[in-house]
Amino acid sequence: MSVIDQLEAEQLKEDVPELRPGDTVRVHAKVVEGTRERIQVLEGLVIRVTGGGLKRNFTVRRVANGVGVERTFLLHSPRIDKVEVMRHGQVRQARLYYLRSKIGKDARIKERREGGTGSKAEAQRSRTNRRQAVSLAATSAAPEEDAE
Repeated sequence: MSVIDQLEAEQLKEDVPELRPGDTVRVHAKVVEGTRERIQVLEGLVIRVTGGGLKRNFTVRRVANGVGVERTFLLHSPRIDKVEVMRHGQVRQARLYYLRSKIGKDARIKERREGGTGSKAEAQRSRTNRRQAVSLAATSAAPEEDAE
């Protein structure tokens, strides 16, 4: 491991969430105004994630008062207090620049479902297993007529 890799490893944050394009996030960034420092919160849609390691950055887009606002953040920057993922969006592109021309309901992103079974074959297998379990439970719960 080189000296540069060691320095980068020391500066990596450990509590960063996995970000993907389409996610709605709330970014708490430290902003310096004169002599004061305050935390500014920006909630919006991740339209781009690039880089890797210490250089990983993401762009958040939000429409405020009818004006689109985009801001790019370094994920491991000391100026970022925290990043909260509000919801995961399901998109098929890595760059969501097409949302710049969309307004209102056209700019909606479908929500990604987590923890699904994966494939149709697995779903079919689980359905079959449930049916078998129900039929076994029904046969074992049936009263026996020989007891009389």
